Amino acid sequence: MRFLEVARHAQLPLVQSIQNPYSLLNRTFEIGLAEIAHRERVGLLAYSPLAFGVLTGKYRHNQRPSNARLTLFTRFSRYNNPEAIAATEAYCALAEQSGMTPTEMALAFVTTRPFVTSNIIGATSLQQLAENIQTHSRVLPESVLSEIEAIHQRQPNPAP
Repeated sequence: MRFLEVARHAQLPLVQSIQNPYSLLNRTFEIGLAEIAHRERVGLLAYSPLAFGVLTGKYRHNQRPSNARLTLFTRFSRYNNPEAIAATEAYCALAEQSGMTPTEMALAFVTTRPFVTSNIIGATSLQQLAENIQTHSRVLPESVLSEIEAIHQRQPNPAP
């Protein structure tokens, strides 16, 4: 807000976007920043929408695929706490019960938030890239959105 104020006063270009983490496991952007982004027309470039790949389900049940980010870089532990693991399991189960992959649900959720300008996807294979791109037009049913909110209420922002 301070930068926007100074830029307006000096008639400089205004900030157009902000890059912050945003995923089912980290919705802290919604606490204050989303309203400012909406009112000031500053779009969110959602960083790590799959929470370092955790929301793909590939780390479920203590799996550690070789060459995966959290396997290679163990210092990134925020997704390994009990609350994040429980929330991830709940989100993955919901996606599967709803007939989609965890990746589809996680990316569709982020993409469809009104303050998100772009969803910064990451892929290490063409198969992952194709799945990520296919989520662009996915619309989540109200029943799924309600269940996502219920999970979030039980375990809000377990991996900020």
